[in-house]
Amino acid sequence: MAVVVRAGAAPMWWLGVFAAGIGALVPGITGRRIGVMAGAVLFIVAAAVVAYRGRKRYAGLARSAVRAGKHDVLQDRAVSARTWRRGHRWWLLLAFLAALGSGFAAPAAGGMLLAGCGTGLRLKAAWLGRLERAEDALLWVRVDWLTANGGRPAGKTVKAYRSTGIAAGDAAPGGARRRTAALV
Repeated sequence: MAVVVRAGAAPMWWLGVFAAGIGALVPGITGRRIGVMAGAVLFIVAAAVVAYRGRKRYAGLARSAVRAGKHDVLQDRAVSARTWRRGHRWWLLLAFLAALGSGFAAPAAGGMLLAGCGTGLRLKAAWLGRLERAEDALLWVRVDWLTANGGRPAGKTVKAYRSTGIAAGDAAPGGARRRTAALV
């Protein structure tokens, strides 16, 4: 489940960094100094808002997690990340173009906002990883409860999370790729 949260972090971060870098080359209406300072504020605010938004829902679903049954369909980490990125590629492209376009008004601000959203997703995935470690179980969302584009792991269609042992699947707590082979 943290994999779905973490799937958007890297694309948002890198697209935001590129947009901020390109936007800093243009002097813009407000000037570089004001644009970068506004971007820094936007980065911090966006990271905090994205990281803390929906924590009660995630924690409530984590507390009510039930053991995954043999008929539950659970996806691998790579499949979940690929599905999310394919389902959101047009939104990511539009966000990148908007961040580039905002560079003409406030250089680097839009890119830093996008990078802040990616950082917030990464922080939320790390928080979910701490929840998983505390419970000593990986949390999963049934595939049929996710939206068609692979998103919304805490949406209205999600009734409860499924849990498995910490060594199940190819993801570590927090949605990261498992570094070493787990002992079975």
